[in-house]
Amino acid sequence: MKVMIRLYEESDAEVMTAAARESTGDVLPWMPWCHPEYSVSEALQWIRAVRDGHAAGTMHEFAIVDATGQYAGGCGINQISLATGVANLGYWVRSSVAGRGVAPAAVLQLASWAFQHTPLHRLEIVAAAANRRSQRVAEKVGAHRDAVLRKRVLVNGAPSDAVLYSILRPD
Repeated sequence: MKVMIRLYEESDAEVMTAAARESTGDVLPWMPWCHPEYSVSEALQWIRAVRDGHAAGTMHEFAIVDATGQYAGGCGINQISLATGVANLGYWVRSSVAGRGVAPAAVLQLASWAFQHTPLHRLEIVAAAANRRSQRVAEKVGAHRDAVLRKRVLVNGAPSDAVLYSILRPD
């Protein structure tokens, strides 16, 4: 599936809300913000925060859209440390497009954007050990599996192991 990433717009709030509600069964275990009552107000507040973060250089979050412009999910660079040149790379796709190559295509675009527009030299993907779908995305884009981190993430409120992957700036 052909996709592109673009900055979020306030007009994305309703479709983001619908996508989140559609996807709670797949996304909620890994991302607690994606709950069944997720609201347009929450989406709008988040979109405004990430647009401010993008302007300040503290986070770079993007909407994933398909070739027709339909919202497919989100991806972003956050937890940016300019001192170390390292940031977290995260992604999610709505359930109705899962398994069609949307996440890997978006991650490749995002990593390319990050290395072109920031001084970062390392992007990290931290996937819960039980989140095999997220791990498959990291593997499909050629991310290096660096380590298993004990009790690194919360899953359903409980500490859980996570797999750490890295994507490095090309030489």
